[in-house]
Amino acid sequence: MAGVIESVIKNSPLGRWYIELSDTMKEDSQEFCMDIYEYADKIEEMGKEYDGVVEVIWSSDDNVTPEQINEVRMQMNAYEAEQEAKKEGDSHLADGTPNFQG
Repeated sequence: MAGVIESVIKNSPLGRWYIELSDTMKEDSQEFCMDIYEYADKIEEMGKEYDGVVEVIWSSDDNVTPEQINEVRMQMNAYEAEQEAKKEGDSHLADGTPNFQG
């Protein structure tokens, strides 16, 4: 059975975005992520219970700005490009920066 993980972009009192994660199959399973790396780790951890088969549902609170949503999206794209480069053993990322992980 696939897991369903809800990802909600929220705004902290300091005006910084963060992502609240919850496994919809379980009560009281909230996690908070301050960046995309932490988010990816938590999604992977939560997904282990479902053999890596998870559906992610995204939403955002009303007070989250379009700029903050765009920033999350851009970090997510950069993270995915970095992961692809690692898999393929590329010496440089898509944006031309050296891939020190390779």
